[in-house]
Amino acid sequence: MRLVLLGPPGAGKGTQAAALAAELGLAHIASGDLFREAVERGTELGLQAKSHMEQGKLVPNDITIRMILERLQAADARDGFIMDGFPRNLEQAQALDEALSQKGLALDKVVCLQVSTEELVRRLGGRWVCRRCQAPYHMVNNPPRVAGKCDRCGGELYQRPDDTEETIRKRLDVYLAETAPLLNYYRGQGKLVEVNGTPGVEAVSRELLSILKRR
Repeated sequence: MRLVLLGPPGAGKGTQAAALAAELGLAHIASGDLFREAVERGTELGLQAKSHMEQGKLVPNDITIRMILERLQAADARDGFIMDGFPRNLEQAQALDEALSQKGLALDKVVCLQVSTEELVRRLGGRWVCRRCQAPYHMVNNPPRVAGKCDRCGGELYQRPDDTEETIRKRLDVYLAETAPLLNYYRGQGKLVEVNGTPGVEAVSRELLSILKRR
C-alpha cells in the first residue's frame, strides 16, 4: 500500500503516520524528519533547506523532491510506504506521480486530516522537543515531569523556531496557498479521503484504520 497523509501543520500527520506505518507494515517517510536529519548532518541539501525551515517557509521543490526520491530507493519503502509532509504542492505531487509511474506504481489513497486554525495554533504553540533524543512534549497536553527537562533522557527541552506563534501563522498561510490545492488534484484522481483530525489521537487512528481497511 502506498499512501500520502495531508493536513496543515499541527494536524497530527506525524503521529498518525507512525501509527499507521506500524499497524500496516509500511515505511514511514516524513519530509520534516528528512530535513532535520540533513541539517544536523550538515549535508549540502540540509544546509540549503535550513534557512527556509527557520523562517517557516517551504523548502524549494527541487531540494525536497531530491530528498524524497532518494528515500524511496531504500529497501524498506519498496513494499509500501506512508508519506507525511510530502507532497506540499502540485509540482511535488506531479513529480511523485511521475517517479512512481516509471516503476509501474501509483498512490493508493491520499488522506487529509482537517483541523481548525484555532486548534492548530493551540497545539503547535505549546510544543517542545528534547534537544538530545527528540522526544516531543506539549505544555498543556503532555508536559514533562520536571519543567524544561526530558523525562526519558534528562536532556534540555527547547521550542523549535518553526513552533513560535508568528511562524505558526506563516506556516498555515503557506499551507492554504500551496498545499490546499492538492485536495482538488487528488480528488480528481478519486484518491482523496478527508478525516476530522480534531478528536483524540486514538479516535483518529481508529477512524483512519477503518477507512483504509475497508478500501
